[in-house]
Order: sequence, then structure tokens, then C-alpha cells
Amino acid sequence: MSTSIRNRLPGTIDKILSDKVVSEIVIRTAAGTVTSIITTGSVKRMNLKEGDAVFAVIKATEVSVEKE
Repeated sequence: MSTSIRNRLPGTIDKILSDKVVSEIVIRTAAGTVTSIITTGSVKRMNLKEGDAVFAVIKATEVSVEKE
């Protein structure tokens, strides 16, 4: 698979919380925990399971910094 996104963090799925429409995927990476919200249909299509090795692929057009 080829992609233009450069921010790819290898990790392992720690937890999948699903309902009928959306699922929360918790991925443990060397940089810390990353949580993704994807469709439950995508979870089923990709056959994702806890313990699977995956990549957290991050594409952002803006990163903001705030200090109190």
C-alpha cells in the first residue's frame, strides 16, 4: 500500500470499543497511546482485533499550541 502521509506510528491495538456505527481504537505506540475513531464497518472490513500490529496514520493540516 502506498500513501502520501508521512506520520505513521507503528503500534499494537490495546482496545476496541464498538457500537453499531463507530468504533474507538486504542493503539499503543512508542510515542504513547493514540486513539482513533473509525466506522465499525471499517473495523469489520479490516478484521481488526486487539493485539493486532497496525500503524496509526496521522494527517493534520493544523497543530495548535495553548498555554494557560
